[in-house]
Amino acid sequence: MTLDQIIALIVLVAVVGVMIHGRMRSDVVALSGAAALLLLGVVRPVEVQSAFASPAVIALAGLFVIAYAIELSGLLGLMIRKATALCRRFGAVGIWAVIGLCGSVGGFLNNTPVVVLAAPVVRDMARSLKLSPKRFLMPLSHVTVLGGLLTLIGTSTNLLVNDMARNAGQPVFSLFEITPVGLVIALVGGLWLYFFGARQLGRSATAEEEAEAERERQQAEALALAEAQAGGRRLRLGRWRLPFAWPSLMHLGESRNQRDGTGDAHLGDVEMYASADRPLQWKRALIALTVFVLVVAAAGLGIAPIAAAAFAGAVALILLGVLTPDEAYSGLKPDILLLIAGMVVVGTAIEVTGLAAQGAGLLIEVIRPFGPLGALIVLYGVTLFATELLSNATVAVLVTPIAVALAESLGVDPRPFLVAVMMAASAAFATPFGYQTNVLVYQMAGYSYLDFVRVGLPLNLITWAAAMVAIPIFFPF
Repeated sequence: MTLDQIIALIVLVAVVGVMIHGRMRSDVVALSGAAALLLLGVVRPVEVQSAFASPAVIALAGLFVIAYAIELSGLLGLMIRKATALCRRFGAVGIWAVIGLCGSVGGFLNNTPVVVLAAPVVRDMARSLKLSPKRFLMPLSHVTVLGGLLTLIGTSTNLLVNDMARNAGQPVFSLFEITPVGLVIALVGGLWLYFFGARQLGRSATAEEEAEAERERQQAEALALAEAQAGGRRLRLGRWRLPFAWPSLMHLGESRNQRDGTGDAHLGDVEMYASADRPLQWKRALIALTVFVLVVAAAGLGIAPIAAAAFAGAVALILLGVLTPDEAYSGLKPDILLLIAGMVVVGTAIEVTGLAAQGAGLLIEVIRPFGPLGALIVLYGVTLFATELLSNATVAVLVTPIAVALAESLGVDPRPFLVAVMMAASAAFATPFGYQTNVLVYQMAGYSYLDFVRVGLPLNLITWAAAMVAIPIFFPF
């Protein structure tokens, strides 16, 4: 190994290790790795500059601003309110209709605000129907993530893999090119969640409710016994009066941090949940929606690259007065953009030093007897496993160069392998920390870690199998 390869490998291991440890923010870790590679001369300043100006970063920045404009206009809140009325009319079927709608929207908008707005609606409607919210909140997160597989702009992972493939000399993907594969995976995963996953969550919730009721009964009996035993002592001390008010023992140790005096904790930024109550501003909403449709049409018809179309759309919203510059800056998600840029630098180092080619060479020796399909199965599994430990952007940057080198070593088209990375780097469901939306519902519904494992692990395997059938059909070797 050369010195540059050794340095790149050390930085890679350090970045991955610190991210798994979880004590530092992922964007800070990625930028630190990029800075180390630049200072040690493994990558050149022009390569770092190209990472921060990559089409993936530009496209995501523009799409974040456009999605924020739609949210501020009240249009997204209107959709959620209409979905609430649907739930009231059709009951549990209406809740599943809302979940399906969120999955469809997730193919075009960032799925985190979609889940943030829909999760309280799904929770409250489930409770009104005397059903456990646990049956629906995890499927809401998973279906929204599956919806992101439908288009190139559905997740940042898709755009990032597309950008890394372009850097490796591969032709870029069109907006709806991956839709057939994503649709198969989303349908298979959604059907499994509806018929099996939700029922499994329902049984788990019922068992927990029964156990909680039993614990409350035992505590009530113990409290009654303690009060009975203390009755005589209270009678003896009855003539004494303390010079200050004594709080109820039932409230000792309880946090009283809310305006209404309750100790209820809120998840994340409370103002995010107010988006569903924003009044609809028709003019603002129509302009934002029109710009978004034009951006999608321009990219889908090949009139302009998605980065150029999204960037132009974001600027147009400011010029048309839909957003102020300050609001546009607020819509950006710098932590995500900087994480991607930093990891692109690390991925570039892996590629330019030859580490990707060497890694593919070692992998090809193991799976050569199984042919291209065997290689595809292994690559998907490796990507899926890595995504459960790291962010999907990190995995996409690290695995994409290996996927291209692996396909070239086998003498087949890299496109099926790139699609496999796109799908596997997003469709990871076995832990609550593999995706932002999982964390949201994990805390809101009070899931256990094992709840995600019990539902997510079979879902991983089922979507993996569906992908291995669909990818070779729509993207032959």
